[in-house]
Amino acid sequence: MPAFSAYDGTKLAYHVFGEDGPPVICLPGGPMQASAYLGELGGLSAHRRLILPDLRGTGSSEAPKDPATYRCDRLVDDVEALREHLGLDTVDLLGHSAGTNPAVLYTVRHPKRVRRLALITPSVTAVGIAVPGEVRRETALLRHDEPWFAEAFAALEDITAGRATAGSWEAIAPFLYGRWDAAAQAHHIAGGEQRNEEAAAVFGAEGAFEPAATRAALARFEAPVRVLAGQFDLNSPVPAVTEFAGLFPSAELVVQPGAGHFPWLDDPERFVATTAGFLRLE
Repeated sequence: MPAFSAYDGTKLAYHVFGEDGPPVICLPGGPMQASAYLGELGGLSAHRRLILPDLRGTGSSEAPKDPATYRCDRLVDDVEALREHLGLDTVDLLGHSAGTNPAVLYTVRHPKRVRRLALITPSVTAVGIAVPGEVRRETALLRHDEPWFAEAFAALEDITAGRATAGSWEAIAPFLYGRWDAAAQAHHIAGGEQRNEEAAAVFGAEGAFEPAATRAALARFEAPVRVLAGQFDLNSPVPAVTEFAGLFPSAELVVQPGAGHFPWLDDPERFVATTAGFLRLE
């Protein structure tokens, strides 16, 4: 498996899928989850060469000597080291979920290095967008006909009211998928096993984000941006993602019908057509 050295000597691994075209660096979410859950992004690898790094302390990458380097803003240096390792002047950068936070911070720090930016069901933490409980509740009600809805919605109400248990968070998992079938359940279980909980606890530590400065920088970013939301995504609801897209001068917002937080699983053909079209070569 290919690997490179980060600025502090930590050996970081990455996975390569596909052979066509310049690479697209794809940053996984979690936060701090191994990139395996991304798979080949529903077949996007048939259109572009995908580079999926395992962030430090996840997957096949080494854990750093200093746990403070798990903080999101410090991961930006790992992305830059990967770009240099690949010998690229500019990159097409894709982030999913919490992985959109280091993608956005990289864009702010190195705007001339980003050719195209794709944010897939993004976290809005880095830009300081609040997601009211009522917005999540309204999103959840779109699934009221599902057989699992009553139990999952009751758990969501407990979370919103501040009386959540570990079981509550597990019970709302079906809201993250367009279909809560055997494939989705297996994906959910595997994803939980691939997360570094110690790293996740540091990811958003104090100092990781400066939302006002980040928003101001994104307002000046002129390269093409695609922001994709899932119609049913409880984690990154459409209203919040729409607000996020509005922070860029000319970002294109796409809402994938019937999709949850992992749109390449819910409708691979639609996701790939949308994303490959955006990442087209000039």
